[in-house]
Amino acid sequence: MLYGRDNDIARNYKTVDWLKAELLSSVAQIHRSLAGADDGPRVADMANVVIGCYLLAKHLGIGYAALDAQIDANIRENIQNGHEIEEWYGDFTSLAAHRKGRSV
Repeated sequence: MLYGRDNDIARNYKTVDWLKAELLSSVAQIHRSLAGADDGPRVADMANVVIGCYLLAKHLGIGYAALDAQIDANIRENIQNGHEIEEWYGDFTSLAAHRKGRSV
């Protein structure tokens, strides 16, 4: 029988596997929506992917603030490097503005 710390490690390992499966399922649902007659991917499925990434990061020892900081750094890098999506649509700039607007 597992006790204490060993139980926590086993539970966290199981949680990580479960979160990975949930992420894959949400991504698969987005693909099914795109391939079918739906109106496109559901917002709920996309939100589940984002939430799943945050929860998985937490269980891998990455804090929410660290993940946010890396996301912001990646956005800035894509703006500075002239990513095609940025050049065509300005998506990274608008995402940066959105994220800055919701900062606390």
